[in-house]
Amino acid sequence: MEREHLIKPLLNQRYATVQYGKGVFLYDEHGKAYLDASSGAVTASIGHGVQEIIDAMIEQANKVSFVYRSQFTNEPAERLAKKLSDLAAGNDYWTFFVNSGSEATETAMKIAIQHWQEKGRHGKIKVLSRRMSYHGITLGALSMSGHVGRRRRFIPLLEDFPVVAPPYCYRCPFHMTYPECGIACADDLETAVKRIGAEHIAGFIAEPIVGAAGGAVVPPEGYYQKIKEICERNEILFIADEVMTGIARTGAMFGMEHWGVEPDLIALGKGMSAGYTPIAAAMVKDHVMEPILQGSKLVMAGHTFSANPQSAAVSLAVLDYIEKHDLAKAAEDKGAYLLSRLKELSDRCGMIGDVRGKGLLLAVEFVSDRAGKLPFPSANGVTSRIINKAFDKGLLVYPASGGVDGEGDAVILAPPLVITLDEIDLLVNTFEQTVHEVMLEVMG
Repeated sequence: MEREHLIKPLLNQRYATVQYGKGVFLYDEHGKAYLDASSGAVTASIGHGVQEIIDAMIEQANKVSFVYRSQFTNEPAERLAKKLSDLAAGNDYWTFFVNSGSEATETAMKIAIQHWQEKGRHGKIKVLSRRMSYHGITLGALSMSGHVGRRRRFIPLLEDFPVVAPPYCYRCPFHMTYPECGIACADDLETAVKRIGAEHIAGFIAEPIVGAAGGAVVPPEGYYQKIKEICERNEILFIADEVMTGIARTGAMFGMEHWGVEPDLIALGKGMSAGYTPIAAAMVKDHVMEPILQGSKLVMAGHTFSANPQSAAVSLAVLDYIEKHDLAKAAEDKGAYLLSRLKELSDRCGMIGDVRGKGLLLAVEFVSDRAGKLPFPSANGVTSRIINKAFDKGLLVYPASGGVDGEGDAVILAPPLVITLDEIDLLVNTFEQTVHEVMLEVMG
């Protein structure tokens, strides 16, 4: 083998080389088509090769692609910040632009802490999170993440922020049933606050719908209303990690809209540029910014490529495209169709324990025993088998954890919002073939 230089996810694996993409399909060097049923990493929300976005990229590149934020501002970044505020509930957000979702959640964490410092509350430095969660791979973001596998290698360097039970009704951590449970998973935040002390807690961060750490886990009705009330009563800022759920993915522009709750801070990424350029954002309510504006007048964060005009222009074009084609409504309608097809598949397949999600952020959890909800032994590698076999059949799905304490098998199905019903049928038919073949391998 010729020596390689690019560090890939698995260093001993040969990867196909993608040549181009169009719509919901990617094509490799041999011309093989892959239906992108996961939008890459739940990112390519408007599909591949959209000419309107390409034109916007070229137009901005012909003007200027980079300016440093401490020297200049620029029109695309100013317009994008206003656009995001106009789209968000309350219309009163400031925005700090970064390059990735991990940077966005970490920036939100730092701003939450700085908010209390500027108010003279220097003890409020912890940002609590849920045990089933993933907020990014940088050390600060990983400290907030409860993703067992991704934390394990770096445990000595991380804070123990994930202390709250997840809203995981399929496997209730309290062995109760909604609504008789009284939403005990939300009350668990109150318990954590009492144990730690509100005087030490700056914020609480949560994904509106749990993504990679659980597989499209949707909380029960009333959960976020209760969470927000607990946060406000204890003077804790609520941070919504909308990196995966934001920008029309769940059938609303922001995932939190489904519960009518306005977060104090929002982290965005992924669908914000639909994969056409790296950009992410931390959005901050006026009241959170106020003590900073009255105090240091400086948000303590700095990124070389923050608010660069090239990425901002692309993001604006993507948002315009999503609004022009009403893709939030498309995600709601097509998501309902895909969910119904997957539930039909579940009835025919004993390996599927749960099908869940909202809009076009859906997941399938696999079990060895449906009645007992028993996860497969990790040695069986069910998630990897599903992903690899689907890939061979030209279908791209995204891995997720599930089961007990992050040990279990699930995959996310989150195709581009422009997918057609015929393409959804192709997706489901190929996925069904994949699941049945893996079921024969692991269950006989």
